[in-house]
Parts: sequence; structure tokens; C-alpha cells
Amino acid sequence: MGRARNSGRGQVAVEGVVEQVDGGVARLVPDRERVRGRTLLIDGAPQSHVDLDDPAYLSFEYQRRFGHVVDLVAPPGKPLQAVHLGGGACTLARYVAATRPRSTQQVVERDAALVRLVRRELPLDPKARIRVRSTDAREGLAKVPDGWAGLVVADVFSGARTPAHLTSTEFLDDVRRALAPGGVYAANLADGPPLAHLRGQIATAAARFAELALIADPAVLRGKRFGNAVLVASDAPLPIAELTRRAASDPHPGRVQHGRDLIDFTGGAAPVTDRAAVASPAPPASVFH
Repeated sequence: MGRARNSGRGQVAVEGVVEQVDGGVARLVPDRERVRGRTLLIDGAPQSHVDLDDPAYLSFEYQRRFGHVVDLVAPPGKPLQAVHLGGGACTLARYVAATRPRSTQQVVERDAALVRLVRRELPLDPKARIRVRSTDAREGLAKVPDGWAGLVVADVFSGARTPAHLTSTEFLDDVRRALAPGGVYAANLADGPPLAHLRGQIATAAARFAELALIADPAVLRGKRFGNAVLVASDAPLPIAELTRRAASDPHPGRVQHGRDLIDFTGGAAPVTDRAAVASPAPPASVFH
């Protein structure tokens, strides 16, 4: 465990912070363009970006897409009850707190040492109603009361892979249990050619939710490169037109697939059960370089 010397009390060193956490070596790297911006990496894989001066700023492509979902899941400014499976630096929870004051949120992050690091170096706004639990995502979800959440977000990676037990129909059954009627589930999925994992995850969600949408870089959808895709699911109609407009206007434009096109995209893939579930594929080393 190591850390660079601080330049002043209460300030994060310009050189950054390096510390061993449960999931590997965590590094908080300063953002050269944002005075209090930091990027969290675990074993070299980027996990989160936070700007303490502007928590509504979302740097990562997939986090911007999550932000669009947060913006559209309820009328502007209306408080949410949200569950975040996978915390990282709590980027999205901070975004919800900043854009929807008085929201009540639960963050489930298994890595207790990472939680301590983030609390110390990137403290949460004490006025924000954000509770962080250090436990497995599925175990934490099981403790959420029935129908409590308007939004459940899954962004869980261990060694840059989504754990197998968070990819199944049984997992989604518990997501549905925790969601309020008309609530929305959003998941960060990572895959590359031949997109077998992504296709299986869409089929799994289609077996449990009436409405689906997928937001991704067109090159990822065509199987040209490894990348992230945000899956959005609900039993209520989704704001497809506005999601499409916002994704298309991002710095890295995304495409939204839904309806019959999205079901066709699965290519007949079968829903994944606990018995057959496997972790998402590991990204190629070139992704982080």
C-alpha cells in the first residue's frame, strides 16, 4: 500500500493515491482539466470518474448513458429511491443526489477497503441520502424491501468481468421484486465479438421485462470492438425517442436498439439461469491502453 505525499491538509496529492483494496490495486488519478476530478482505476482498469466540484459531470461514455436514464426515469428534479449494485467511486449516486435532491439511495459495494478509500479521498456530500453497504451485490439486493426502488442500476465488475451470479433470470427476479411498479432497471454490460454474452443478457432480460432498450456504440453493436452497452428494462414504456436523441448527441454518439430489432439482435440466444451462468468475458489488454 502506498500513497504520494499530500500538498496540504485535506487535499489529494497531485501525484495521486495508490492503495491496495480487496479487489486489487486501486489508483486515484488526478484529472488535469478538473481541479477536483479523479479517475479510479483497479489493477489498471478504469472504474469511475468523479468531480467533487461538479458531481453532475459524467466523464465516462457508459456513465453518461446511465445519466440519460436517470434524467428520464421520472419528471425533472423529482426525488428517486435508487439502488446501485456496484459502487466504485459512487459516481452515479452522486449524480442522482445532485440532479434529484432529497433522493434516497442505497449503494452496494462488496469491496470494503475500496469503500473506505473513497470515503476518505472522495467524501460524499453529508447532506446526500446515500447509504453504502459493503456486501455482495445479490446479498445486498435481497435486503431491499419489496417494491422500494424506482431505479436499480447494476454496474458490478470483478477483475473487469461481471460475476456470473449477476447475469441470470433468478437475479433479475430479485431485481423485479425490489422495483416499484413501472420502475426501471439499468445494467452496464461489457462484451466484444462475437457478442455471445451481450445477446444472452438481452434474452435474459426479455424473459423478465416487457420493455427493453440497449444503448451502445455502433461499432460495439456490429461486433467490431470490445466495449460497454447499457441495457434498460422496465414493465412500463421506455422513453425511446428521448433516449435516442440524447445518445446520438453524446461526444461519442451511441445508438439505441429496442423492440423487434433488439430481439432479432439476440439471434435466438436463450435466457441465462443460475445453473448455466458464467462471468462476462475478460476485455482484451488493448482496451486499457
